[in-house]
Amino acid sequence: MRLAFISDIHGNATALEAVMKDLKEKAVDKVFVLGDLCYRGPEPKRSLELVQSLNCQVIKGNADEWVVRGVEEGEVPEQALDMMRKEREWTYSQLNEADIDYLQNLPTEIKTTISDLDIHAFHATPDSLFEVVVPFADDETIQEKLMGREANLYLYGHIHTPYIRFINGKAVVNLGSIGLPFDGSSQASYSLVDIQDRSIQASIVRVDYDIDEVIEKLQSSDYPNKEFLVNVWKNGRP
Repeated sequence: MRLAFISDIHGNATALEAVMKDLKEKAVDKVFVLGDLCYRGPEPKRSLELVQSLNCQVIKGNADEWVVRGVEEGEVPEQALDMMRKEREWTYSQLNEADIDYLQNLPTEIKTTISDLDIHAFHATPDSLFEVVVPFADDETIQEKLMGREANLYLYGHIHTPYIRFINGKAVVNLGSIGLPFDGSSQASYSLVDIQDRSIQASIVRVDYDIDEVIEKLQSSDYPNKEFLVNVWKNGRP
């Protein structure tokens, strides 16, 4: 069984299309989407429609929550709050009521069993859409924050920095980001998981996409924070 876990699309439909093409080429059996679909990119509506076309399990991320109810004080650095609220308002204006209802009613975690292996997937942590658990956190922190529920495989997004770790024989995977990577690579990132005879092989997949096309779409729009997005897409860092 070949599974793909993707997240943090952030309105970058061009990157998502490239990843969806890669999923077909790799003959993926099931796809799971771990949140942050629309906010902070030039094509929130088309990104949402592409996710829905996958007909798969989708959960909510913090950015989806922001689209629904706004960015609150204390959730982002004070100096970024005004601009991030403008970005949220722009994203909200590109969606209709059905889209907002869809985002609002997304669940916050996936629990599934495949080939007798238990999988727990969430956006940031099982208990929060916002908490940050970094790749270099010590084993005790990873266990406390991410591995509280019994499972063989744990997957999450949110930090836009992919990694794979094994702790006490269990795998912890961060998917990175489809549309807004923060790890120094401009390529889209997702995780591929192969399961056979209770054996897990997890990998991080990087996919090229046409960044110039995305920049052109952004520049032709009235998006309020263009320079930030262009810098991240080109350099893979905020």
